[in-house]
Amino acid sequence: MYAVIFTATTKDIDAEYLYVARRMRALAMEEYGCIDFKSVSEGDQEIAVSYWPSLEHIEKWKGDPEHLKAQALGRQRWYSEYKVQVVMIEREYTSTN
Repeated sequence: MYAVIFTATTKDIDAEYLYVARRMRALAMEEYGCIDFKSVSEGDQEIAVSYWPSLEHIEKWKGDPEHLKAQALGRQRWYSEYKVQVVMIEREYTSTN
């Protein structure tokens, strides 16, 4: 399994951003095999972590036309900077009470 870690410094968050973010999450999970997606923001800092079964799934998602448009909007309007990291998960531990 792989994780994609997206961190960003936001600038002008508007209603369109919120719509696009929800749409991208749904598209990734419904059409591209994303296993899970978590995001949180504090002030102007945002982090999102998505989990994927393979690098091929991530590459297909990266090239989706709607996702490419969202990326361009992010660069132009919503993010002053961002970073994407793709990591392989070697081990996972869980605990339930």
